[in-house]
Formats: sequence, C-alpha cells, structure tokens
Amino acid sequence: MNKQPTPSSPSAQADIRLSCADFTFPLLSHDRSLDLIRDLGFDGVDIGFFEGRSHIQPSLALAAAGPAARNLRESCEGRGLKIADLFLQPGAELGILSVNHPEAAERERSREIFRRSLDFALDCGAEHLSVLPGVPWDDGEASFERAVEELAWRSELSARAGLPLSCEAHVGSVVPSPAGALRLFEAVPDLGLVLDCSHFVVPGYPWEEIEKLIPHAVHVHARGACRDRIQVVAAENTIDFAALVRSLRERHYTGWMCAEYVWMPKWDCDRVDNLSETILLRDVLLNELSGSRE
Repeated sequence: MNKQPTPSSPSAQADIRLSCADFTFPLLSHDRSLDLIRDLGFDGVDIGFFEGRSHIQPSLALAAAGPAARNLRESCEGRGLKIADLFLQPGAELGILSVNHPEAAERERSREIFRRSLDFALDCGAEHLSVLPGVPWDDGEASFERAVEELAWRSELSARAGLPLSCEAHVGSVVPSPAGALRLFEAVPDLGLVLDCSHFVVPGYPWEEIEKLIPHAVHVHARGACRDRIQVVAAENTIDFAALVRSLRERHYTGWMCAEYVWMPKWDCDRVDNLSETILLRDVLLNELSGSRE
C-alpha cells in the first residue's frame, strides 16, 4: 500500500490543485504575500486584479502592461507558484464599469479594460481569467439580458485567445441564486462558473440546489461560511467540503480550488484570522482530496 500523503503535502492534491488568494493577506506587501502562500505549501496563487483594493490594480498595471505582467510572472515562477487565476474587477464598486451597466459608453469602457486584461493574463501566464456577472439595475430583466450579451462577447474573445473565462455568481449580483446562475450559463454555454458556495449558503439555499452548478464550474473558491455570514471561523462553517470534493470528482473536475479568505470591513470579513483559517481549510481540503481517491 502506498504511503498516504500528510495533510500538508501538496502531493495529496492529485488532479485538483490548491491555490490561495493573494488578497487574503492585503496588509502584507505582495512579495511577502507570495512568500507566505509558497511557505503554506500551495501550488498556485489567485491574483486579485481589483481596482482600488488589491496589490495589483488594473489602472496601474495596464498603464505599463508589458513590464507589469513580466514582473508578476517572474515573481510567481521564482517561488514555484502557478498563477491559477487572474480575477478582474475593474471598478472600485460593483456598479462601476459593471459588464451590464445601462450606459453604452460605460460598457464600452469595461470592454476595453477586459481586452487589455485578457492580454495581461496571457502575458503573465495565468491559467484562467475571472470576471463578475454584473449587478441588478432598475430596468429589471434588461439587466440580465445585457449581462448575457456582454459575457458572451467576453467568452468568445477569451476562447479565441485560448484562455478559460468564468464569472462568479455572488450575493448582490444579477444572478444571486443557483437557479439564476444556471439560467446565465445556459444562455452563455461557453462561459464557466467560479463556484463559491459561501454566496449561496448566506441566503440559505440548500446543497441540492448548489450542487447543480458543479457541471459549470471551471474554478472554485473555498472559505468557511454559514447562514447570514459570508465568512466565518471553521467551528461555525456549515459548508460540507467533503460533499463538495466528492461532487467535483464525480464530475471529473480537474481545475483549481482556491482558499479565498478575504480581509475587508464589508460583510464583517475583518473578524477572521485569515492565516489560521487558511491553514485549517488547507488541511481539510487536502484530507478530502486524498481520501476521495481511495
């Protein structure tokens, strides 16, 4: 019998690899954040590309895209980290430069940032690119229809470039429910899902509804959450990570799972010790990934 990997051994990850978000540790410099992610044993890093609130911001990086992409690539490769995902959020608030903004000029600005961010993702060696699906505006169904049109355009552009694209259905988005997300991915079949169960656990959707989204998942975010609280300590978590890993494996998922604790005042996400919770989650996921192969 082969010796079983220890919980902290990356070899336990098999075909599903583990990454950690660089925006989990925003008070560290980016180099220190990458050092820590490497030292925790993760194979990859998810890069936050958030305007106004991440180590690397679109407006600054895209102003000198070539050198910025090269520096990011070298920083990660030098630490043995793969860039699992580049997560683009072009506005400092969700409505700013939203993909489904009601003003055509704003949507065109958002498209241009996406074009340039796609090139940046390719140049820095990212394996995946993520965006948000847009927010509900006062025009009701038209908000969803614009999201479909804009995400289809982005999906086609990404496919031509050979880089997987997905969006994260989330609390406050135009698709805040599992049913709404399914409707979106049926309308844009080439678009993948960033599956973050916490956004569906908070409003109380049952696992049976969340699980239906797994066939659309091309990237997964993981963190502890419970009803009405989007980020909690392990003892309060109600997400069944064992069931999640089983379902992913049953559907032959071979992408990344990202430990994605965040630190910000919004949603009281500054009340968790991100380092300790990331370690605990890492070990839970490694144990489940190892055990699910037996």
